[in-house]
Amino acid sequence: MMGDVTTYESRLGNDRRWALSQGSQHFERRSAVFEALHRIARRLRDLNVPYAVVGGMALFQHGFRRFTEDVDILVTKEDLKKIHERLEGLGYVRPHPHSKHLRDTELGVRIEFLTTGEYPGDGKPKPVAFPDPAAASFESDGVAYIELPRLVELKLASGMTNPGRLRDRADVQELIKHLGLPAEFSEKLNPYVGAEYLELWEAKALDLEQELGPSE
Repeated sequence: MMGDVTTYESRLGNDRRWALSQGSQHFERRSAVFEALHRIARRLRDLNVPYAVVGGMALFQHGFRRFTEDVDILVTKEDLKKIHERLEGLGYVRPHPHSKHLRDTELGVRIEFLTTGEYPGDGKPKPVAFPDPAAASFESDGVAYIELPRLVELKLASGMTNPGRLRDRADVQELIKHLGLPAEFSEKLNPYVGAEYLELWEAKALDLEQELGPSE
């Protein structure tokens, strides 16, 4: 249980100067969230648990830099049990007794776990599910991140099926913009989300055309 752990979110809300400092440090990869990311990555590596960073920290790694206040980790259901058995009470606690997530007790940063086979967005069965991290990740600076096509698929499926997750759709728009992703990138995606990707790509292309104005 949480006990006396001060959460990262509450400190951000209660200390404006510290929050601004964290925001600045985040874009230099020195925030508490980045420290929490590397700490959990080391612990998972020591446990021989395959994983993949998803969510905002994966977006950052792929080139769309935005602030986030937690770390999202994809693991298998079997390995999640192992993580709880081996880490709970040793630098990590559950936010509440039945939570599948953990919190870094020193940094207060929330570590959210997603598991292979679950469905993004509304949680209902669909052609896109959270993959096995061992088959859908790459390593950079000692941390395993989800591959870009799988990240885009998950975010599109989430935004398409859950009105409360429209930010996921916006994240894909920003990836298209910041990475200059082509229309052909849709061919790397599950057909379930391919048309949605092309719609976002066409909207971004139209925005760019309007910014540049008519050609001579």
